Amino acid sequence: MRYSFILMDRLATIDAPDGLRRIFRMLRDAGYAGVELNLTEPLGIDPDLLERLLEETGLVVPSFLTGEAYHDGLCLSAVDPARRQGATERLISYLPTAKRFGSILVVGLLQGTRRDEPDERVAHARIVESLRPVARAAEAAGVELVIEPVNHLQVGFHNSVAEVMGLIDEIGSPAIRPMVDSIHMNIEEASLTRPILDLGSRLRHVHLCENHGGQFGTGLIDFATILQALRTIQYDGFASVKVYRKLSLDVAAKTSLAHLQALSQ
Repeated sequence: MRYSFILMDRLATIDAPDGLRRIFRMLRDAGYAGVELNLTEPLGIDPDLLERLLEETGLVVPSFLTGEAYHDGLCLSAVDPARRQGATERLISYLPTAKRFGSILVVGLLQGTRRDEPDERVAHARIVESLRPVARAAEAAGVELVIEPVNHLQVGFHNSVAEVMGLIDEIGSPAIRPMVDSIHMNIEEASLTRPILDLGSRLRHVHLCENHGGQFGTGLIDFATILQALRTIQYDGFASVKVYRKLSLDVAAKTSLAHLQALSQ
C-alpha cells in the first residue's frame, strides 16, 4: 500500500518554497510516498517550483482535489448555466496540470448541494451533462477523474458508492472512475468493506479518515478491515490520509501513518 497525505489548505496560503519544502520533507521522512493537493486557479505556486520540490523529496502527487472551485462559485448542478459551464471549463483547464504531475482529479463537492438544486433528478442530469465534455477531454489528454461519494451532509447528490457508479455508467467514459472515503462510507454505507469488495478492480482511489476527522485510532473507523478489503481486491493505488481536526499537521501525518502501518504488520 502506498500512502499520501492530503494538504487541505490552498497552496497559495503555504509559504513556498521553504514552508512547502519543510512539509514535503516531513511527509517523506514519516514514510509517505505522495501528497494530495488542492488544485485551484491560479495554482498558488509556480508549477516548475512545485515540480522541483517534489523531485527533491521524492514525493509524487497521485491526486488533486477540485472542490475549491465550488467556493469560487462554480457548480456542476447549479440552476445558473454559467456556473455549470464554468465548472466544466475549470475541470478541463485542470487537465494539463494533472497530466504534467501524473495525477488524477478528485470530483466531489463540485457536484453541489440541495441548495444549488433541490431536485435530485434534475441535478443528476445536469451533472451528467456537465461532466461528459470533461470526460471526452480527459480521454484525449490521458487523464483520469474519480467521483468521490461524499456524505449527504456535505454534498447533495451521489452520496453512496452505488449512486456514484450509476453516475459513472451513465457518463459512459473510461476516464471517469470511482473512489471511496472511509468517513463518508461510515455515514452512507451499511458496510465499510462491501463497497470496496464490490468495486474490485474498478476502484481507482482511496481516502482514509476517522469518523470525527481527527487522530487515527481514536474514533469508530475500523481501518484494519478496510486495509484487509483493499488487500483482498489487490488494490495497488494510493490511499490518501485525511486529518482536518484537533492536530497539528506534523502530528496528524506521523501518528496516522504509524497507526496504519501497525495494523498492516
